Amino acid sequence: MNGTGQRYHVRGSGPEVCVAIPGGPGLSWEYLRMPAVERRVRVVYVEPLGTGASGRLPSHPDGYTRPVYAEALDRVLDHLGRDRVHLLGHCHGGLVAQYYALRRPDRLAGLILHMSSPVTGPEQSVETSQQLDRFVRRNQWNPALPAVLDALHAIQDAHDDRTLTAATRDALPAQFAHYWARRDELAGLRSKIRRSYLAAPEPIDDRADLPGLRVPTLVTAGMYDIIGGTRWARELHSLIPYARLLLLARSGHLGHIEEPERFAEGVLDFIAATPARQSGKLAA
Repeated sequence: MNGTGQRYHVRGSGPEVCVAIPGGPGLSWEYLRMPAVERRVRVVYVEPLGTGASGRLPSHPDGYTRPVYAEALDRVLDHLGRDRVHLLGHCHGGLVAQYYALRRPDRLAGLILHMSSPVTGPEQSVETSQQLDRFVRRNQWNPALPAVLDALHAIQDAHDDRTLTAATRDALPAQFAHYWARRDELAGLRSKIRRSYLAAPEPIDDRADLPGLRVPTLVTAGMYDIIGGTRWARELHSLIPYARLLLLARSGHLGHIEEPERFAEGVLDFIAATPARQSGKLAA
């Protein structure tokens, strides 16, 4: 876009295509891999501008707005040679995805808002603080808890890629429902977390616009998600006409990792009900 290159990665097979946008902002794509979904769907993992191997804006770390991301997403769909796809956004990627769906519904067969929210800013911060308090109470006797809380504070103070990546990795247990019970199983995830420092975006509130969304939508929520728990998912579900809601009872913020088969079942059922099969070769 305007000379700034954007990288994406195609994984999986099947007639349907799902474009996936990671969260953060600034998280690279590897943590979002969904092997159980890839068994039946070709997933196109985007590295958003300013992240990973994609290019940086001349104004880096500023200027990474939803209109900029949406324009870059248009170019990705053009390059894929697809008129319509399913679009999945995780956390901040969900905010980008719903912004795109409100403005380019003609390009989407379906929208998947994975652990996302209709709003950011002070209201979301209050909800996150309440969910974090619950996480602390559940783990108050764990000697590893103080280091996780220190890492969460360090994320707020980080202003470079290296510091932000280290803090995000150290805060990882807070993103799971039961991290320490699955520590050995999840050991390989830490090295997949890479995060670029991007200036904080302006607060977002899409609640007035979402009732006008005309793209079939699936909303996911983890019952232990400290970013907001089920509150925001239920609000998205109530605002978006005919949206589906997938609650993951044993997940935090990373339900595609914590309950991969249950997550994939919900996503694949949704995609099967909203097909966008097209002829033509998918550009790699």
